[in-house]
Amino acid sequence: MPVVGRETVLRKLTAIFHRVLPTRCLATTADDITVTALDGSGATSTPYSITQMSDGEKAVFYMIGQVLVADAGSVLIMDEPEIHVHRSILGRLWDELEAARPDCAFLLITHDLEFAASRAGRKYVVRNYSPAMGWTIEDVPEAEGFSEELVTLILGSRKPVLFVEGEQQGSLDIAFYRACYPGWTIIPRGGCENVIHSVATMRRNAAFTRITCAGLVDADGRDADERAYLAGIGVSVLPVAEIENLLLLPAVSQIILAKNDFSGAELETKLAEVKAAVFADAMAPKNVNEVVLGYCRRRIDQMLKRIDFSADKSIGDLATSYATQTGALDVAAIAAGIEKKIADAIADDDLPALLAIYDRKKPLLALAARLRAGSVNEFTAWVTRAIQSKEDDRLRMAIAAVLPTPSAA
Repeated sequence: MPVVGRETVLRKLTAIFHRVLPTRCLATTADDITVTALDGSGATSTPYSITQMSDGEKAVFYMIGQVLVADAGSVLIMDEPEIHVHRSILGRLWDELEAARPDCAFLLITHDLEFAASRAGRKYVVRNYSPAMGWTIEDVPEAEGFSEELVTLILGSRKPVLFVEGEQQGSLDIAFYRACYPGWTIIPRGGCENVIHSVATMRRNAAFTRITCAGLVDADGRDADERAYLAGIGVSVLPVAEIENLLLLPAVSQIILAKNDFSGAELETKLAEVKAAVFADAMAPKNVNEVVLGYCRRRIDQMLKRIDFSADKSIGDLATSYATQTGALDVAAIAAGIEKKIADAIADDDLPALLAIYDRKKPLLALAARLRAGSVNEFTAWVTRAIQSKEDDRLRMAIAAVLPTPSAA
């Protein structure tokens, strides 16, 4: 038992509880513990008993209490401390608990990688478990180019890793990838350069020898040479400029219409209407200028990131190298090239060719939403549900059929 008295422990618990949950006021009496909610103006609610606490409040109260009454020098093992506790306060809670018991060691078992990365100390990842053999764990090493959180996620994966463009939360592309590549661990890395860097970093790092990986990036107007280069380093390229454009490919649009009770001549008419709307958008000079500008900006940015000054030994060498490498970029020729590709796709009535280079994300998504009644938000929500459906997998199959097949190494 602790050397401090019960009242001292209770006062410590109350103080920590208030710092972790500043909108809750804990009060103790001889026969009850009550909580009062505080709003931003300082107004209070009717006090409620500890038995009426939310699961999160109970979890915080319980963990603080367990830590404070532990014997001196204890090893405190907490399994999934994130259960019922919001991520925004989880780190603050454990800062308080570790500070309150510097004499104790803490062993945390968690699925929350962001929380794990925020804690100081050695990190391990569970590679495998079986009742007969027990746990197989690995030390989480430092890997240059990757955060500790990402290294932990990679090492904890039992599938090959597929690095993709996009963000983790609320992303339509991540929903697509997870549905269409169930045999992979999908890790979004933001832009295409981060995807390429991640594949290269992981493939050359000895810490990941048992885990294979590949990458997947948007078409972004890449020519055959660029695609071949990327394929050689393990990065596949989408058939469209942005993944949302997949919804406008005829094979995918037909399934969307069929799933929304269109058939026969009515389906073909609707399909033709949406196709005509896409071409009309791409024939507006203002829209083409927007696409061409964006394409040229990305090409300039990519070129600047690839400039290598490591061999230069003087300021003069550096200036010459800079002028030579940047001078090789013909912006006018790049702009003319992408303009011609757009014009050729329209002239050839080739919608897939246009979608491979035309990247007006929001307007094209709005046109895709015409395939189904409702707003763009309602359409994207429906697509997300439809592609994950186990009862009717037609949309998933249609999209998977046009996606590339990554090669893990």
